[in-house]
Amino acid sequence: MLSSPGISDIAHVVQLAVAPVFLLTGVGAILSVLTTRMGRVIDRAHRIDGWIEEGKNPANYVDELSTLSQRLGIIHHAITLCSLSAFFVCAVIFTIFVGTYFSASIGGAVAFLFAAAMIMLIGALIMFMSEVQIARRSILIGPKSN
Repeated sequence: MLSSPGISDIAHVVQLAVAPVFLLTGVGAILSVLTTRMGRVIDRAHRIDGWIEEGKNPANYVDELSTLSQRLGIIHHAITLCSLSAFFVCAVIFTIFVGTYFSASIGGAVAFLFAAAMIMLIGALIMFMSEVQIARRSILIGPKSN
């Protein structure tokens, strides 16, 4: 028969889960930044589509639409990786609670899930940096040359 953990055991588990919760908050903030960037890319693409519907020459916007499409794809991948990171952080928290309740050895599982969360987050940040570089290269500051 399994013995239920006491209140002090549960309090200790809550303390252990605090660090992953802070990590989850950070991942949520990154997701917010990524979705905002995605919204701006989509808004710009819609604006260009409107100009084309108004009769402006589509050839003038081919390069920009291509860049926007590339940025959108990269942001999408970053959001996916960031979401997976959040999933793995939640799995860490869940594993800590379940492992404590059932008095199971969870060290290996927690280490694996945490490493997976970090790998996903690193991937998301690399994608984010890549998208920022593409956005930076597409901006022309100063007078346009003919």
